[in-house]
Amino acid sequence: MSDTPPDRLSVDPDSPFYNADLLARGIGIRFKGVTKTNVEEYCVSEGWVRLAVGKTVDRRGKAMTMKLQGEVEPFFES
Repeated sequence: MSDTPPDRLSVDPDSPFYNADLLARGIGIRFKGVTKTNVEEYCVSEGWVRLAVGKTVDRRGKAMTMKLQGEVEPFFES
């Protein structure tokens, strides 16, 4: 496997950007210099993250999210 995290990754299995192998390896996200643990999806080239908002879910059972713009730095935890 490469030592560089992908440009875009999602934790939602229905997303085309989902990759179970990379998620099992462990990816951390540093957003605006702060490590975030509630990231649902990120895109480095477009500069945004989608964060879970508390424990609320929509009617389909997926986490409610909000999209924030800024500097995104993914890294492998292991």
